[in-house]
Amino acid sequence: MAGRTRVSQAAVAALCLLLAALVGCGGGPAVDAARAEVQSLLDRRAEAVLARDAAAYARTGTRDGFDNLRAVPLAAWSYRLTELDRTGDRATAAADLSYRVDGHDRSPVVTARTLSLSRDRDGHWSVESDRPAEKSGQQLWDQGRAQAVRGERSLVLGVGQSERALRDYAELADRAVPAVTDAWGPAWARSVVVLVPETLEGMAGLLGSPPSSYRGIAAVTTGATGGGPRAPADRVIVNPDAFGLLGDSGRQVVLTHETAHVATRAHTSAATPLWLSEGYADWAGYRGAGRDPAEAAPELAQAVGRGEVPDALPEDDDFGFTGDADGLARAYEGSWLACRMIADRWGEERLGAFYRAVGAHEGREGAVEDAMRGVLGVTPEEFTLQWRDFVRDALR
Repeated sequence: MAGRTRVSQAAVAALCLLLAALVGCGGGPAVDAARAEVQSLLDRRAEAVLARDAAAYARTGTRDGFDNLRAVPLAAWSYRLTELDRTGDRATAAADLSYRVDGHDRSPVVTARTLSLSRDRDGHWSVESDRPAEKSGQQLWDQGRAQAVRGERSLVLGVGQSERALRDYAELADRAVPAVTDAWGPAWARSVVVLVPETLEGMAGLLGSPPSSYRGIAAVTTGATGGGPRAPADRVIVNPDAFGLLGDSGRQVVLTHETAHVATRAHTSAATPLWLSEGYADWAGYRGAGRDPAEAAPELAQAVGRGEVPDALPEDDDFGFTGDADGLARAYEGSWLACRMIADRWGEERLGAFYRAVGAHEGREGAVEDAMRGVLGVTPEEFTLQWRDFVRDALR
């Protein structure tokens, strides 16, 4: 019995060693080796992207996506493997893709990806698919072959758009950048990246949200608030369906509004209420456009005409895309008039100082109140009364 027991234990040990060599029995070196092999594969794939080397890219697996990236001016592209789930000769990898667009991104954009992998008889891993991770938005090239148009102060990347259409966006962005600089000052990147998908559904895919969230919204700006000067360049993402319904003046206002978000992002924080960030962007967008207040704020003008002057500045919840289009419009319009009042009564430089003071506060509580007292010399109650009178006088 003792002899048979020793043989059985030896057989088990030998079997485990064999399995370890095949599938990583017990974890340890075999798993670490597979991770190292997959990371090396992703490194070679990234090098092929940067070198525009189609043959080298194909040697790492599927060629899907390579041609979609050809026109994108990349300064950096790399993967960092974060998780590997392996079963025999197949595996699923989670990785962070980091990339920089040449001439625009000071720090890399980082997005989560999921890659399906397989291993051949010679033990070489290859990529079968590379897609956005669950709950992560798509990249523009996930939707098709990207086209690029460089403006003097902008880069426009599009899918399913004509070159003429993309050049029109670049011209709008090139006018928006100096307009925003004139309002905000030169302390920002003074360039903008505009993404133009083919449809509303494409816009929603880039944002990782359902299309209903952005129906009727002409454009949005993405980016981390309070990121400082090393933050990646924001992306202005256009809804071509809604944008196409605007006239020339409206399109310029929208692109200038979104560019203002790019310029102010480093000074926008959790302390900044939406009435200030959206109101300032609208103020920059309409500044110099010669718009009559009633023309620029039609929904609020109608409410004032009915004797319904708002009692308080808009709350953050008033800016939600809840389906109340009229209420959303009034929130934007009231915010614009609040910033316009500051610029008219205290001066444009004081408006910028007020914005920066609010964003520099440690938290939301007391941020607006302290900045109003310190920069404008009024209490919130006094400011609100002045704003209500300003709205009534401007729109009646």
